[in-house]
Amino acid sequence: MPALPPKQSRVVRRLVSSIPMPASSDTPSWTMPSAAVSPEPTKNGSDSPAQGMLSAPMQPELWMQPSLPQISWREMLFPHSGRSAILVGLLCALLGFALVVQFRSTNEDQLASLRQEDLVRLLEEVTNRENQLEEEAARLLATRQELTTGTDHARAALEVARSRASVEGILSGRLPAQGPGLRIDIADPIGALTAREYVNLLEELRNAGAEVVQVGDYRIVTSSTFTGRGEDIRLDGNVLPTDLTWLVIGDPATMDRALEIPGGALPQIRQAGATTTVTQSEAPIEITATADLRSPVYAQPVLANE
Repeated sequence: MPALPPKQSRVVRRLVSSIPMPASSDTPSWTMPSAAVSPEPTKNGSDSPAQGMLSAPMQPELWMQPSLPQISWREMLFPHSGRSAILVGLLCALLGFALVVQFRSTNEDQLASLRQEDLVRLLEEVTNRENQLEEEAARLLATRQELTTGTDHARAALEVARSRASVEGILSGRLPAQGPGLRIDIADPIGALTAREYVNLLEELRNAGAEVVQVGDYRIVTSSTFTGRGEDIRLDGNVLPTDLTWLVIGDPATMDRALEIPGGALPQIRQAGATTTVTQSEAPIEITATADLRSPVYAQPVLANE
């Protein structure tokens, strides 16, 4: 293809650059000059330079040039947005700013924003609460002390009750007993003794501190009685043998001296014709006989709080 003269080439370039390019198109477009129709001939019968240029074949690299799209700065920042997108962005920015301010105000000391009256009221409330907690702690400690003391008292009372029951059981004859004491053997082969001598002997032993007494196979209690004489002496209705053994728990030395006082119980028994032998046992005296207690008919117990 023959090349255009320099003058015509400049004209073609000027025409091509004057063609308007669409700015909103996303793809390049190919355009051709609008002067594709041959102009009218001049008066001298010759064609104008433009006519010769247009009639001549044109090179593709000169007139087939792509038109690049023109992009504004808004389209670069917001490629797919309009006014609604801009409004949404502003709202998001304001929301983030509000969240930051709220977070900072929450972390600040809240007491700094209170008035003096509010601070005084808050201090009073804290003080009152502290006093209430102290009173509650003191009350709990007192309750604990009462429970502990009550438990100790209950345990001590139980021990005292058990000990008293044991003592009363021994003294009343309901329980067996053992301890230091005397063994008194009396022999009356001729039946010269009476119930009176036995009563005197029992009174002398009690006055000397005897605690538990067993006569033969029977236990002496507060309601025990001697009756009869000779071979028919009875203890609570039970006939006693003429050869009789008394087991007594108490201070052996004191009881022995008391029985041997001139004119006392043992001298009177000997004077009546019986023989007596008193032995201070090295081993503890064991009293195994017990008494069956009778329920009182007329007497009633008196409670402590009545």
